[in-house]
Amino acid sequence: TQTRGQNSGNAMTKTLLTIGQGYSANALAGRLSPKGWKLFGTTRSPEKFPAIQALGVSPLLFPEGDLTEALSEATHLLISVSPSENGDPFLAKYGSKLHKHAPNLEWVGYLSTTGVYGDHAGGWVTEETPLTPSSRRGLMRVEAENQWRGTGLPLHIFRLSGIYGPHRGPFEKIRNGTARRIIKEGQVFSRTHVDDIAQVLLASINSPNAGAAYNVCDDMPAPPQDVLAYAAELLGMAPPPEVRFEDAELSPMARSFYGESKRVANERIKNDLGVTLLYPDYKSGLQAVLAAETRK
Repeated sequence: TQTRGQNSGNAMTKTLLTIGQGYSANALAGRLSPKGWKLFGTTRSPEKFPAIQALGVSPLLFPEGDLTEALSEATHLLISVSPSENGDPFLAKYGSKLHKHAPNLEWVGYLSTTGVYGDHAGGWVTEETPLTPSSRRGLMRVEAENQWRGTGLPLHIFRLSGIYGPHRGPFEKIRNGTARRIIKEGQVFSRTHVDDIAQVLLASINSPNAGAAYNVCDDMPAPPQDVLAYAAELLGMAPPPEVRFEDAELSPMARSFYGESKRVANERIKNDLGVTLLYPDYKSGLQAVLAAETRK
């Protein structure tokens, strides 16, 4: 009999299909491509095909395109698209036939957010903390996590904190004078470098544990104004101006981030996956980002 992940007794080529080939997925592709993996990744825009191909990834359109051939080959599936009011967009299209279309899946990863925990007034949360989202966006993530749990597939959930890395950091805004240190009493965030996300995903692929959820963040939750001040220090520039939260003109999404304050614990990625963070705090991470951006 054929078992999931095997094809006529022959070892299959490891094949990852990523739904939403974006920033974090690109970092993972950079680790898998040299290992001989076959990689597929979706985008909404044909204009992005050349950049995706440059990573060693075969680009596909979603939601417009047909993913059945890639699904039939996939041994691994990574979901990196946001849910909508109607739930997870991939499950909406393929969920009812997923076991039929993707018979070889050994590992499924879902990129969620620490927003599922809601506001904890600066307190610590772990993977065991009840999910009490305080924003509509967080609630949709909880609903999507539950949808994926209901598939019966070998699911692994990764709750990501604020993502930064090369070309997604504070340096450009500081240089062009648009950065502001928004001060809200007691506000603290956790964050993670994109390369640490990639190594956590790879560690999970290498040591699958279906049903597990992992917080992905560094060891140093910090007020956002401290991070900006340190980035300015690295650039040899004056820190950006301080603005009281009450006086700041913020987009609804930006304002919603300040509606939650928590410290996110990350022991599980260390204890269960054996991960040693490349950038255990924002200071080492920002130093690496600046070095990477300077090399370009």
